[in-house]
Amino acid sequence: MSDAPVPRRVYKFAVFALAIGAFAIGVTEFATMGLLPHIARELGITVPQAGHAVSFYAIGVVVGAPLITTIAAHMDRKNLLLGLMGLFALGNVASMLAADATLFNIARFASGLPHGAYLGIGAIVASSLVPLDRRGRAMARVMLGLTIAYIVGVPIAPALGNMFGWRSAYGLVAALGLLTVIMVAVAVPRVKLGGVPSARGEMKALGRPQIILTLLAGSVGFGGMFAVYTYITPTMTDVAGVPEVAIPWVLAVYGLGMTAGSLIAGPLVDKSIERSGIGGMILSAIVLSAFGAFTHIAAVAIIALFLIGIAGSMITTALQMRLLRDSHDAPSLSAAMNHAAFNLANALGAWLGGIVITAGLGFRAPAWVGVGLCLLGLIVLIIAITLRRGGTSDSSGRNEVEV
Repeated sequence: MSDAPVPRRVYKFAVFALAIGAFAIGVTEFATMGLLPHIARELGITVPQAGHAVSFYAIGVVVGAPLITTIAAHMDRKNLLLGLMGLFALGNVASMLAADATLFNIARFASGLPHGAYLGIGAIVASSLVPLDRRGRAMARVMLGLTIAYIVGVPIAPALGNMFGWRSAYGLVAALGLLTVIMVAVAVPRVKLGGVPSARGEMKALGRPQIILTLLAGSVGFGGMFAVYTYITPTMTDVAGVPEVAIPWVLAVYGLGMTAGSLIAGPLVDKSIERSGIGGMILSAIVLSAFGAFTHIAAVAIIALFLIGIAGSMITTALQMRLLRDSHDAPSLSAAMNHAAFNLANALGAWLGGIVITAGLGFRAPAWVGVGLCLLGLIVLIIAITLRRGGTSDSSGRNEVEV
């Protein structure tokens, strides 16, 4: 890509346009979790069956991120972003109009396909518009759309579901997708492609042991949070006794935790990527244990949800930085696969949480599934760190340890 920065006014407008798309993605990714009881009632299925839609969306992300990024490696970045957001909008229109559970799951899968590619390429495009020493902030500002979605957008979805029906939430997301298409077309300048590796080169970079282990740690370890969060609405209403009308505020608490965690994670990761990742996994396991044990006490469950958000941000930030450190020569694919890994965690957590609920173990059980997933992710991360310290795998061939 071109290293020439654009005027500040152009940069701000472009980043704002890209962040709207990130906001829309954040809303649709988590909205289904707050709407599960509404969806289940209208489509005539159980809540765990409705939870399959969460997994289908996540699988769409996992499939779409590497496929789209590699196939479109030499495509004009602006045109690619427009196409991705167009597909995203159509997927959410289909979700809104779905007549049965099968069609709804297919629509959620289609909605997930552009997720990872848009966020990964959008962040890289934003970084190409500014000088080298400001690229980290440019990427963070695009991702700020996701953070705002956790606080504002995600709670809006169940509120709309309560007032106008669950389909209205997907109508809102589709409108945001269309707005993003218009904004990107107007605001985002075209950027030049520099030394873009071939699809084979990108996939070869992705095959390094450190990258595989980092993606695996995220896919498993972050699944612990999703095992709980997918079923948070029925858990809070049926076990904690929280009124359904208060669920949007409960979801906002999680969003505040994610935001606080992102502020905490930055300085911690600057000091040590590895320790931050391990700390996030351990904190997540502890808090999920507390959530499982004290879900019946609403105040404790809500505080635990806030802390789950903090731990989640620590995990995602640390693993993202670890991935970027070890895949600097395949930035587009690694950025997209990072989102794919966390959505694989989404699918895994939702699926396993649904299994234990269907088995009759109750809505507390997903928390204990989550603890197990966090511990497995911690083991994978420790193995990766141990190998790196032994000098057996490093992206640059140097025996360099992050401490």
